[in-house]
Amino acid sequence: RSSRCLQTMGTAALVLCLAAWGQAKTPPFRADGEGIKARPRSISLDGESNFRDVGGYATTDGRSVKWGVLFRSGELHDLSDDDLQVVESLGVRTVVSFLTGEEVAARGQDRVPPGVRELSIPIEGGIAGELAAMVLEARQSGDFAEVPVELNPELHRLLVELGADQYADLIRQIIAEETLPLVFHCSHGVHRTGTAAAIILSLVGVPWETVREDYLLSNTTRSEDVALRLEALKELAAANQGVSVEDVDTTNMEAFYILKGEYIDAARREIIASYGSFENYATERLGLTGEELARLRAVLLD
Repeated sequence: RSSRCLQTMGTAALVLCLAAWGQAKTPPFRADGEGIKARPRSISLDGESNFRDVGGYATTDGRSVKWGVLFRSGELHDLSDDDLQVVESLGVRTVVSFLTGEEVAARGQDRVPPGVRELSIPIEGGIAGELAAMVLEARQSGDFAEVPVELNPELHRLLVELGADQYADLIRQIIAEETLPLVFHCSHGVHRTGTAAAIILSLVGVPWETVREDYLLSNTTRSEDVALRLEALKELAAANQGVSVEDVDTTNMEAFYILKGEYIDAARREIIASYGSFENYATERLGLTGEELARLRAVLLD
């Protein structure tokens, strides 16, 4: 199935085919009582395709993450009025954004229902800000020369340290409980958000195989958007470079938008290599206490 895609389809169709192929190999919703339990995970919104529930994941000790408590997403600036009603129906009380000021200026402020508390904890400064600016510039110009394939796993590896203070803040917001249900997001809901989700799920006992599946679900939820985005970026790059669309090198942009498991694996390797375990990372780097970690499990697990 994948080989037919590679042989006969263009970039946009290829993205859709790869997403469908990945879904066929690893269904996002399983009813076998292991890994991901059966229940719709993606929340259908007009203005954001990657808004989804983090609940339902089974832990190694037989518990599961509560549904309807924690949501991950991409940027929320483009939500429609109907979307706001959907978010309101979920009972969302808090939205946490990792976006930088530059990103917000370029894309717009989040749209959230009345009464929802918004908390900005941007992952910026130093190399974090440089990386965010680099990606933003690539998105605006279509030139991904400075966003090489190897940068994708490197982003997740670096975020273990660069985003540590923000991830600690996020976890403390979650365990406050009166903030729940809570949504956390970045631009695509992939790198900064994906690393945060992987850390949180690992800390409550979700096995890495399932954490990895959660990360890769973005390929499915974002498949149509990614296909359109890649075609638009190719046209933009062609115009800026003065070449035909067919002559645009799409290697780097496709690697950035079509995720691979080894990208998020880099975060896990960095944590294990530097701290020995996720729990050690949480106490030694995030500064969380044993009581706070126990509270996180109590708040998120059934």
